[in-house]
Amino acid sequence: MRSVAPAEYGEDVARAVGINHVALEVADLDEALAFWQRIFGDLELRGRGGGMAFIDLGDQFVALAQGRTQGPDEGRHFGLVVDDKEAVRERAQRAGLPAGSPGGKLRIRDPWSNVIEVVDYRDVQFTKAPQIAARMGFDSEKSEAAIEELRAKGLA
Repeated sequence: MRSVAPAEYGEDVARAVGINHVALEVADLDEALAFWQRIFGDLELRGRGGGMAFIDLGDQFVALAQGRTQGPDEGRHFGLVVDDKEAVRERAQRAGLPAGSPGGKLRIRDPWSNVIEVVDYRDVQFTKAPQIAARMGFDSEKSEAAIEELRAKGLA
């Protein structure tokens, strides 16, 4: 992998190794939590207070922050990994949201124009530790394509 850091920073800099959470601005926390529950089912609420709610994703979380201050942005989105993308697509369609064709890309826009790109765990490089996946109650197996991507990086 080619480094994007200029040489003058040296080799002793800290490396980014993952994402702990993503924060989304919303206008109303109760409405936002209801939206997430409609699309993703039962939620584990990590906590709530100070105009924020935290949806637990095992060893990560999504933070919902009340106080949307910007308009829609067509390009900005984040990828949310799920254990069954097609089940999410069905829930989104039942909620009246555009969800594309089965097997295709799945992007869901919340009421505040935050775009969530839903990806299936089996098909992406992101990997939960097996004990965390087991505690969360899902199969941590990867597709051959995802394993090959990890192998190409020397990670599998």
